[in-house]
Amino acid sequence: MREGRLDWATKGLWLPDEAFEPADLAASEPGLFDGPVCWPVMVARRSAIEANIEQMARYCRTHDVDFAPHGKTTMAPALWQAQLAAGAWGITVATANQALAAVRAGVPRVLLANEVLDPRPLRWLARQGRDLLCYVDSLAGVDVLHEALRGGGKLRVLVEIGYPGGRAGCRDLATAVDVARAAAGVPGVEVAGVAGFEGLLPTASEVEEFLTTIARAAARVAPFCPYPVLLSAGGSAYFDVVVDVLGPVARTHGGRLVLRSGATVTHDDGTYRASTPFNRLDGQGSLRAALEVWAQVLSTPEPDLAILGAGKRDLPYDKGLPVPLAVRGRDGALRPLEGSTVERLDDQHAYLRDAPVTPGELVCLGISHPCTAFDKWRVVPVVDDEYRIVDVLETYF
Repeated sequence: MREGRLDWATKGLWLPDEAFEPADLAASEPGLFDGPVCWPVMVARRSAIEANIEQMARYCRTHDVDFAPHGKTTMAPALWQAQLAAGAWGITVATANQALAAVRAGVPRVLLANEVLDPRPLRWLARQGRDLLCYVDSLAGVDVLHEALRGGGKLRVLVEIGYPGGRAGCRDLATAVDVARAAAGVPGVEVAGVAGFEGLLPTASEVEEFLTTIARAAARVAPFCPYPVLLSAGGSAYFDVVVDVLGPVARTHGGRLVLRSGATVTHDDGTYRASTPFNRLDGQGSLRAALEVWAQVLSTPEPDLAILGAGKRDLPYDKGLPVPLAVRGRDGALRPLEGSTVERLDDQHAYLRDAPVTPGELVCLGISHPCTAFDKWRVVPVVDDEYRIVDVLETYF
């Protein structure tokens, strides 16, 4: 992996004349509010990340399922390694470039939860001599696999199951069987099982119906698997339903269920705060929002309007707008923000309504949807509960 230096080009830090190794900056533990920081900046709270990683590890142990958290959420190898150290089965990615980053980061088992139809990455993946899996959902995709592996190598595949109107995946069981049979006939290809993604379905009942289809597909595909069948599903909103429906199916076939929930490592103050399964799982713990974006109040041009110096380039906005949490006065005192909202974002500005703030103060914004938060930052300072910078996450988007 690269060893990046923190310098004038590092967004969120103010280093016009200096440069640091990330470890050196963290070792000095500068304060967020008096250290080499420039607003806006996104930070990750160490205590919340550690608690979330342990929470998901405990949940998976309790329910006897495996966990391959989706690494595309953070693209932060340090977080991947922390999840692996806590017992994760592997790391999930979505593209060949992300798989390359995971291999370079030393991830021992990579689940590429997507079709790969470019022969060059396929050939490279097949030569790695490690546990790598990807998806296939068509006979055309099997043909690409056959051509790519003519020179040797090995690759495990999961037959992807989809649903009408959804994204990729076989739309019926007959197609899934045809794809599994064809893939099993390709030298170097091992059919490992079936997979799908339920996270875009709007209700738990629709999720359960789709997962039942995956269960039926597993029974039909299992004869083409040389080893016990592997089942995989599970975004961050319905993994409890996945465990209830597919866990028993995996055990019936002597195999394993692998969850891929990616947003759990940081959680959020928006979409996943509302939809996390732990809202339904009494007594099984909870997740904590770990990400904050600190933005400065630039102007208060109207009595109930404040303009913040953070916008679409800094904050996710595809699944909910940022959530105002607190304000830090120019005297250093923190006070909560209640009843205020961010009503819209421009490229570099946020429109904050009904917040008692003045220019120069700092507003702490919780985010909604971490999957589109990390990609806006090359480095993310990690802070302790006293807002000392104790680590720096590097991202690889």
